[in-house]
Amino acid sequence: MDTLVEQVMKSPRLPEIVDDLRARLSAERIARRKFYEEIGDGEKWEFINGRAIMHSPDTVRNILIRSLIENLLANYVCRQALGIVLSEKGLCVFPRNDFMPDVVFYSSEKAAVLKPTQLKLPPPDLAVEVLSPSTAKRDRGVKFKDYEAHGVGEYWIVDPDRELIEQYVSERGAFVPRLKSGQGVLASSVVPGFRVPVRALFDPAANDAALDKLRSMRPRS
Repeated sequence: MDTLVEQVMKSPRLPEIVDDLRARLSAERIARRKFYEEIGDGEKWEFINGRAIMHSPDTVRNILIRSLIENLLANYVCRQALGIVLSEKGLCVFPRNDFMPDVVFYSSEKAAVLKPTQLKLPPPDLAVEVLSPSTAKRDRGVKFKDYEAHGVGEYWIVDPDRELIEQYVSERGAFVPRLKSGQGVLASSVVPGFRVPVRALFDPAANDAALDKLRSMRPRS
């Protein structure tokens, strides 16, 4: 089966298609520059497929789950000196789109070049999205495809309603499902040694117990 590019190359309308794409991309670049100029500090906006999208307020449950995940990752990564963990206001810049994942992890190599005043961040090694009714389609759609295509090594989709996590790991440029469960153990492929019970992402008591265990681990050499 021909790829999309091969199909377009065979089309008798190729010149018109190319001209149309150039015009659309030019307009999109202008809109993106305006997005960068107008986005305010502390606001959560994303630029997706040519449109600026503002996020609505989160529920208490989503905020809690996000904080539980960040708590585990940030404490472990800091203690083990593995890099840096950032929360939802980090603007990750991809070739076409700009996303603000709920939680991201950058390995030591990437973290070393980040500046304290930096606003535009590169694609992370790990991205975490906590689903909500207004974001679920994008989290499973355009974000999944963009993260997969542009170097995100691991992607967690967290469902707060069903209290389960979907873990995808990049293999040869494609996301492969590693875990989909509300139980068991979550073992990261890009955060070395990070293993926690899935319940620790949803339950504060389980989170505390997992955090105590992570803190008791000896720093990696």
